[in-house]
Amino acid sequence: MDPARHGIRQPRTTSPWRPLAGLLLAVALVIGLLGTPARVLAALPPGNAVKDPTAILRNALPIDQPDLQELQHRLESTSDDLRAKRWSALTATARRSQTLLSSRRQAILDSLPANDQTQGSSLLDALDSEIQTLSAATEVSDRDGFLNARRAALSSIGQLEGLLVGDFPFEIPAEFADLPRLLGRATVEIDTTQGKLTAVVDGYNAPLTAGAFVDLVQKGFYDGLPFTRAEDFYVLQTGDPKGPETGYIDPRTKAERTVPLEIKVPGEAEPFYNATFEDLGQFTAQPVLPFATLGTMGWAHSDEALDDGSSQFFFFLYEAELTPAGLNLVDGRYSAFGYVVDGFDVLEELGISDGIVKARVIEGGDNLKPHA
Repeated sequence: MDPARHGIRQPRTTSPWRPLAGLLLAVALVIGLLGTPARVLAALPPGNAVKDPTAILRNALPIDQPDLQELQHRLESTSDDLRAKRWSALTATARRSQTLLSSRRQAILDSLPANDQTQGSSLLDALDSEIQTLSAATEVSDRDGFLNARRAALSSIGQLEGLLVGDFPFEIPAEFADLPRLLGRATVEIDTTQGKLTAVVDGYNAPLTAGAFVDLVQKGFYDGLPFTRAEDFYVLQTGDPKGPETGYIDPRTKAERTVPLEIKVPGEAEPFYNATFEDLGQFTAQPVLPFATLGTMGWAHSDEALDDGSSQFFFFLYEAELTPAGLNLVDGRYSAFGYVVDGFDVLEELGISDGIVKARVIEGGDNLKPHA
């Protein structure tokens, strides 16, 4: 198994070696690394510690509000102390967070659009209460109380950060004017034969990929389609339509609609199109939307071309020991466009005998534009 073949388009049959997928993947990763030039291997990134999909989505918002983002990162960084039961360190973090919020509250409020400041004030009140609850939990070593309060505080921070997003942050190249685009985010519920998944699709960083997916969801394209590839610790793939075609046929053109490879890097104004990190010489780059967690959604394309992905997508079955974040050989080769945020138990049960019953957009559908 070649690790560079994550998520490629496959026939509607799957490998008979699925029970050995984990072992084969480990061997393939070793072979892949051994075959990598030394100058590339030395430059590979050390790995992205952020593996929570909601944290990745918060970090991916196109905003610049250092006070809120510092609060967010302080709370997210408490996981190691919590696992080690370093309650004194957690207490100190909670107190510093309270001080930061108290001293910078007005600055945060002033940074919000005028029309959103009433809602922002309510969210800041809630955040203050949630950090107080979190602080109290550290005083009595209440792990569950701490986790619940942190989850609530990060949710409030995420909502505040969402209010800061202004106009869509970049121009999509004119050559893709005929493709649908998602100018924002959408939430999709995917009902499978094992139960329901909920995913957030990110058009801020992958507007064409997310747009193609949401457009097909709204058309009912994925309803009733099976999973055509299912390999442990690897990928779970679907989107191959019934019949001889391998993608979505646009009824206007009678041809397969294809989507370019689309990957955004932090600090860049817009995504790179139809170029891998290897092509760009970006061997240490991390995408804004990394393949760093169970249920990362990726767009499939063939071995022969980067721009022939049409409708097939995959869920990345993240396994830290086999596909470590930042060293998984998928980042920079495939477009990630969203994350499963609920239903991980369902995702882990799905296999080649399962399929999608129905997919529907439950929020953010109005962010989809059919073309430029």
